[in-house]
Amino acid sequence: MELQKLHASEDDAFVGFAESRQGGRAENQDSYGFMQTARGFLLTVCDGMGGGPGGKTASTIAVQEILAGVTEAADDEEIPNILIKAVRRANMAVLNQGSETPALKGMGSTATVLLLNERAAYVAHVGDSRIYQFRSGRKVFRTFDHSMVFELVKQKVITEEQARLSAQSNVITRALGIQPDMEVDVAELPYEKGDRFMLCSDGIHGTMPEPELIKMVTNRKQALGAVVDNIATTVDNMGRNHGGGHDNLTIAVIEAKKNSILKQSMSNKTKIMLSVLAAIAIVSVVLNVVQLSSKNDNGALKKEITELKSEKDSLSQLAIRHRDTINIYNKVLNENKSVKEAIEKEFSGMKDHNNKK
Repeated sequence: MELQKLHASEDDAFVGFAESRQGGRAENQDSYGFMQTARGFLLTVCDGMGGGPGGKTASTIAVQEILAGVTEAADDEEIPNILIKAVRRANMAVLNQGSETPALKGMGSTATVLLLNERAAYVAHVGDSRIYQFRSGRKVFRTFDHSMVFELVKQKVITEEQARLSAQSNVITRALGIQPDMEVDVAELPYEKGDRFMLCSDGIHGTMPEPELIKMVTNRKQALGAVVDNIATTVDNMGRNHGGGHDNLTIAVIEAKKNSILKQSMSNKTKIMLSVLAAIAIVSVVLNVVQLSSKNDNGALKKEITELKSEKDSLSQLAIRHRDTINIYNKVLNENKSVKEAIEKEFSGMKDHNNKK
């Protein structure tokens, strides 16, 4: 299927492109679909599995049922629940078709779903097809594959790159058409102007290290349509250069032209960091105030000593006038015995002088 522009919204809040290719297989078992709904722009990419016509049938059914499930949802239903029900509806449709048609028995499909509106981006997925969110050249969100190798990644037994290169990378643990009771992963994501969302089958993300793919999809030197087509062509050529027989490949990329209403919440790590910085700032201010206060007190103290020497004959008046100041000085003087002794000696001399008078 050639590069297709996705009419993501009437107000041009989102713009996107998609492309799906057969690769080196006998048929393309990937499917994708999109439409504008009352709740926002809806996009889904599904990767079919099963011998003969099974894989293509499964992914086609999945796309149709997901689109229908969202558009037919009750007006008062929350979007995350709508997406979950739509994917489960697709799951039951694939299961039912497989049980009714012997040639299709055992067919299945992955599912990735993205719904974009002015409030937020909503994603749902099952299987090892992925949804990414990119910002300023880096990944800020990615779904986690429901696969055997990614369970090992979760347990830190292997790295993601080792999982990608594993011969067992295509063994998935969750998919449409396997069993009636199926868990769907969902998320609500804020986005910013310029953010890009990518939905892709493993025929795309399984062909190169993730940093290389991120670099390609976040390229700002090319128009978005050219970026999508370049990725599909690069992956297709890589497969051909390695002898052909490579997997179907499907990619869809949507770019936001505005900020979402939903704003990014701070992570716990960020909150802790800001708290530490705030504490450091407070301590610094307190220390500066204490230091400044100490300097001012010492200067005033010297001044008082000078005044005491020159005004021995008016000790009583001076003591009354500076009573509060002397109380403050005493706190400082307790930390400096030599100064304290000198002042006490001076007071003693003044007292003797008065007595003689």
